[in-house]
Amino acid sequence: MIEIERKFKVVSEVFKAEAFQQNRIVQGYLCSDPERTVRIRIKGNKGYLTIKGKGNESGLSRLEWEKEITVSEAELLLTLCEKGVIEKTRYDVQCGNHIIEVDEFYGDNKGLIMAEIELKSETESFEKPYWLGEEVTNDERYYNAYLSKNPFKNWKR
Repeated sequence: MIEIERKFKVVSEVFKAEAFQQNRIVQGYLCSDPERTVRIRIKGNKGYLTIKGKGNESGLSRLEWEKEITVSEAELLLTLCEKGVIEKTRYDVQCGNHIIEVDEFYGDNKGLIMAEIELKSETESFEKPYWLGEEVTNDERYYNAYLSKNPFKNWKR
């Protein structure tokens, strides 16, 4: 139930040609408090309820609990979510022994492309493809819960 994850900006769309799978995702937050988030997600033809705790000091690890629910349940729960639904396509890319999940955002977050990789430990090494850019693991601006309230289109760049 502990998620260990690193996040990166993506500097090239070459990953699309390397992806073995892609899914459209729509998600909203019943609670986006940084201490605990409660997310509703529709990914492909499945629904999910996910609860995440606050990250540790490094930002790499946090408690995560997820339960599959029906799409109709997820659609109903999305109507109760806070303002700011996230829409994106997730591309799964095999890289060595790991799968890197790359999210291309739409709507108010269009133009943002992020990658994340789940690890077994905070010190586990992994192959870093050339299209991974700056690491933003501990930068809360790149958390989906933050993006739902402070969309990428409003950032000063």
